[in-house]
Amino acid sequence: MSFSYADKPWLKNYDEGVLPAIDIPEHTVHHFLEESARTYPEQTAVLFKGTPISYRELNAQADAIAASLLAKGLQKGDCVALYMVNCPQFMIAFFGILKAGGVVMALNPLYTERELTHQLADCGAKTVIVMSLYYEMLKKVQRAGATAVTQIIVTNIKEYLPWHLKILFTLAKERKDGHAVHLVDGDTKFKDFLARGRGKAAPNVDVGPNDIALLQYTGGTTGVSKGAIGLHKNLLGNAYMVRAWDPNMRSGSEVFLASLPLFHSYGIVAAMITPISLGAKIVLIADPRDQDDVMKSINTQRPTIFPGVPAMYVAINNNPDVAAGKYDIRSINTCLSASAPLLVETKRRFEELTGGNLVEAYGLTEAHVATHANPLYSENPPGSIGLPLPNVEVRLVALDDQQKEVPVGAVGEIVIKGPTIMPGYWNMPEETAVAVRDGWLYTGDMARMDEDGYFFIEDRKKDMIIAGGFNIYPREVEEVLAQHPAVQEVGVAGVPDAKRGETVVAWVVKRPGDATTESEMIEWSKTQLARYKYPRKIVFVDELPKSSVGKTLRRELVSEYVAKGDLESNE
Repeated sequence: MSFSYADKPWLKNYDEGVLPAIDIPEHTVHHFLEESARTYPEQTAVLFKGTPISYRELNAQADAIAASLLAKGLQKGDCVALYMVNCPQFMIAFFGILKAGGVVMALNPLYTERELTHQLADCGAKTVIVMSLYYEMLKKVQRAGATAVTQIIVTNIKEYLPWHLKILFTLAKERKDGHAVHLVDGDTKFKDFLARGRGKAAPNVDVGPNDIALLQYTGGTTGVSKGAIGLHKNLLGNAYMVRAWDPNMRSGSEVFLASLPLFHSYGIVAAMITPISLGAKIVLIADPRDQDDVMKSINTQRPTIFPGVPAMYVAINNNPDVAAGKYDIRSINTCLSASAPLLVETKRRFEELTGGNLVEAYGLTEAHVATHANPLYSENPPGSIGLPLPNVEVRLVALDDQQKEVPVGAVGEIVIKGPTIMPGYWNMPEETAVAVRDGWLYTGDMARMDEDGYFFIEDRKKDMIIAGGFNIYPREVEEVLAQHPAVQEVGVAGVPDAKRGETVVAWVVKRPGDATTESEMIEWSKTQLARYKYPRKIVFVDELPKSSVGKTLRRELVSEYVAKGDLESNE
């Protein structure tokens, strides 16, 4: 009997009640919010630092933002950038932009001026909604003149805090931490922009499932920052698929802990769109590193679903107050972990503490976002990323012949087809042609599949570094370091790190006679790269190992580094 991935051998291991395929209605992402506002108008949609916002109010505020954007000339298909941490303003603006027919582009608050400039220029955004903490950086980018930004709307994190925390924040933190800013003439406060749209007719823009909802920038498989296009149907499709993976999810009664960053596609889909589609309460965490906020939120709000990354679960496992029984975390039922490998011990300990289910999943920005997950209620083979979700087709193909499927147990490139696959990269037809062929996404990830249909990653996009849950592409770091006047040649790779999983190391061949030190070069790199990207260690070498065609052999660099035992954490 010949083998074919089209036979979907993984279906036999689906949990009871999980369908092999589901119907995905043809509507828009903001339809989820409008439906939940009709069905659960007075139920809390989002809780932020103790401030509840009902579904009725969240929808009304999104309508107001949409009305103001349209009044200011927003056209269907225009891109609007969001530049902030997790806060209600992000959610209000996100759905307001979609209701107005706009396209959301979410910026990582850790980006440097160089990174912000590239993405804003590439997407062509004229409007940016920014948190006051990042206002000065945005103004610097705007004044440089390389972007189309003309309208800036500024919000303060305190605007949705309860009154007592707002007073404490104003007195103790606002000015000290850089949140207090003086707006330049022409820029607008978020609360004023919101007020202008209050009471106006609800937006009536013709938006459909095939329209663009999101531009999410990613290094993709080559390291070049590019915008993955997310259609409305891609994002809502993944929400339906995630919901289908757990037949026990209940509309109107789930509570999601949303500590994933909303500026990332994983957070957008798993921590915002999916819960809103269910009419769930979203307990919004501004900073996932704030363990006090995380633990108090779990203890008091009793979340049932907690999508995250391994580092979040490790932090809870290692929290001494959890071990001492100070916090009750046994409300948590369902956790999907992605973006980095989930260690068996992390899973075991977290499930022991919560009594819930923590399973590893897999996805890509280009697939918006999850494509595989381990069953929640049955077997989880150690190290597996699980089974393809409903409606997903998967093949493993040979590197030397990408039309040839590899047999069971052999390693091949993961190729995926389904309702969530992006149509392409923004204004990059050549990159699109490489990544998406006949509707199949060529991921660049190498994996094998066992006889039961479970998939196992063997090599994550070859050279990609995953540090603290962030994807880092060596090529980008190399290109930045190559601009330093001391650098003649440079190679960058990830090495094992006790705290971050992997950490960035750069091997540099300096120009003859240069006296630049390692610490000086690291400090310079901090001004050019986001905090999670800059190299923690720079090794000066006489030459870099090369292949016969002149390609730097990163694995040789890593092997030598590991052999020397230089693996201390450089966080």
